[in-house]
Amino acid sequence: MTGALHYTVDGPPDAPVLLLGSSLGTTGAMWQPQVAALAERYRVVRYDHLGHGGSVTPPGPYTIDLLGRKVLRLLDDLSVTRVHYAGLSLGGMVGMWLAAHAPERIDRLALLCTSALLGPADGWRARAAAVRAGRLDSIADAIVERWFTPAFTATHPDAVAAYRNMLVSTPAAGYAGCCAAIAAMDLRPDLTAIRAPTLVVGAADDPATPPEHAAAIAERIPSARLVVLDGAAHLANVEQPEAVTRLLADHLDPEGAVP
Repeated sequence: MTGALHYTVDGPPDAPVLLLGSSLGTTGAMWQPQVAALAERYRVVRYDHLGHGGSVTPPGPYTIDLLGRKVLRLLDDLSVTRVHYAGLSLGGMVGMWLAAHAPERIDRLALLCTSALLGPADGWRARAAAVRAGRLDSIADAIVERWFTPAFTATHPDAVAAYRNMLVSTPAAGYAGCCAAIAAMDLRPDLTAIRAPTLVVGAADDPATPPEHAAAIAERIPSARLVVLDGAAHLANVEQPEAVTRLLADHLDPEGAVP
């Protein structure tokens, strides 16, 4: 850990850096299904959002600007000038902010199951209030139900339980602070400023950020590529690990993707 954000590193120390941002209520461990393959080619850095996992948890509310600036500080502390970035959900929101506000730091960008505007704001504020009142465990099942399709839940109960445990282990102040960041967020004006080659991935069965949110992002980012995966809900990288790994590999290095 350096500064505010906890991180883990896999892969060769002299390889290009791939920074991975995870979903609200998860840690960098969310990306475990992709690490082995991607670390063959990249120095894979997985960080925990502010208020999540091993990162510090200052009092909220947070903003996307704050979350993004903490990531820039992490890169500075690691002496990393430029990275590829892939983010899912909240991680994708931070990725859009980074690519628009610090374009010199982002080489290629991948945005998965995310949104540039995710209302209604009152719903996020109500969720934050419930969590601050100590009810994260009571709403966890409803949240996890949106993360995975019923078929995956039925066939992978241990994996679903592990991700639920990750969620309920999130500090209440951190989860609520990030809910406030999403409530106040409108990244739509930033999208046309993004110049990094961008892959946008939606999931056909994602109730949290439905495919039309991915399409709206891709329409605004110049030359973005849109892919919608079947057979996946919000944590598409967990339900469709091989497909997501292949998409990321092809996008980050079109000349030599991970086999």
